[in-house]
Amino acid sequence: MNYTKNKGLLALVLVLICSVSVLAQEVIKDTVKTVVAPAVMHKKVDGVIATIGDYNILDSDIDKAFLELTSQGNSIKDLSRCQMMGKLMEEKLYAHQAIQDSIVVTDEEVKSKMEEQVAYMVEQLGTMDKVVKYFKKTTEEDFRTDLFEIIKTNKLTSSMQKKIVDAVEITPEEVRNFFKKIPEADRPVFGAELEVSQIVVQPKVSEADKQKVIDRLKEFKKEVQEGSSFSTKAVLYSQDPGSSSNGGYYKMNKKTPFVKEFKDVAFSLGEGEISEPFETDFGFHIIYVEKIRGQEIELRHILLVPSVTDQSLKDAKERVLQIKKKIEDKSLTFADAARTESDEKETKANGGVLINPKTQDTHFELTKMDPAFYSQVSNLKEGEISVPLIDADQSGKKKYKIVMVTNRINEHTADYAKDYLKIKDLALKEKQIDAIAKWSEEKIKETYIKINGEYRDCEFTNNWLKK
Repeated sequence: MNYTKNKGLLALVLVLICSVSVLAQEVIKDTVKTVVAPAVMHKKVDGVIATIGDYNILDSDIDKAFLELTSQGNSIKDLSRCQMMGKLMEEKLYAHQAIQDSIVVTDEEVKSKMEEQVAYMVEQLGTMDKVVKYFKKTTEEDFRTDLFEIIKTNKLTSSMQKKIVDAVEITPEEVRNFFKKIPEADRPVFGAELEVSQIVVQPKVSEADKQKVIDRLKEFKKEVQEGSSFSTKAVLYSQDPGSSSNGGYYKMNKKTPFVKEFKDVAFSLGEGEISEPFETDFGFHIIYVEKIRGQEIELRHILLVPSVTDQSLKDAKERVLQIKKKIEDKSLTFADAARTESDEKETKANGGVLINPKTQDTHFELTKMDPAFYSQVSNLKEGEISVPLIDADQSGKKKYKIVMVTNRINEHTADYAKDYLKIKDLALKEKQIDAIAKWSEEKIKETYIKINGEYRDCEFTNNWLKK
């Protein structure tokens, strides 16, 4: 197994076992299950070192947490068992309170997520037996039982955290006061940033090449109707990097952010139906609907992308060069050329201006750029247009583009007027941290908590011992 696969798998382990970050999770309303009363769980159970509401923590849980950190390559030299204990107790407090607040994660939802994770692990390691051995489990059933509980607890934890921080809002006055209280010498320094626009030209795909993938998708449909596995075909042939490894599986409702054409076809099908081939900006698809549950559907799909000929690529490059010449000759501005000539729907309406997906503004900090994007724009002067650049998306679909740096902002100390959005984000994060700390303090007071043995001597950040 190569380094890249190891790294990806271990990143998944960290998310499953060790993550306490605030993640946006969909909360599915369901009947709240009866939980064991704290009075019943008050009894000492062999190996139990703490009880937080409805949850027990075993001494072995701390060992497991350390094992996962070391498997990540992280140093545990300065991390004590008491600190790890505190982290586990925080997770259980969130999960316990999620149940009290009727935030329910259904078994079906957890199983669906578990199957996705298991499929990914098997893909990385080769077989289920190797997965079980890698995670030091005796049987596949033991592995799945542990993974189920990890996913369920993590979903409850993240849902509770999200509920807390989503309720936090900040006013302009609070942002101003946050900035004023930072001594001038301690104000943050923001790195150099660029604002960038681009024009994209997609190579033309011949009707003959389109028909080839349509015919192949029709053949897949016929074979599935005759008994072949849709899931297996998706794994072998689909060019969708987001779903091919788990058999083309997606769960979605009408608010899920898929392209309109895909959603229209998906919601027009009945359970067990397979669509005819249809086209989106990504290529050609067929969809198989596995289950319909109210407003939610579970489906599998196969994506095929028509091949692009060398001549089509040459024609696209020639077209982008012609657009560049018009801009340099001043017969068109870059923004007008983007509106009239670009094939990229997402940017052409606003003159080719790129939006940073992480910050949702137009600024890209050089030190945080994607390496490939950095290499394309970092050496451009303000107002300079790049040479034609060839790009390929995750499915391998190629395109030509030109980019221009419309504004270059040098590294600078935070300025309230110029950097308001960044300062607002810092102020909001501080307020969210304060809200979580206040919430934890209140919930610790009202939650049944029992710490056993030597762990009562720990010096915790939170007042778990209620002294």
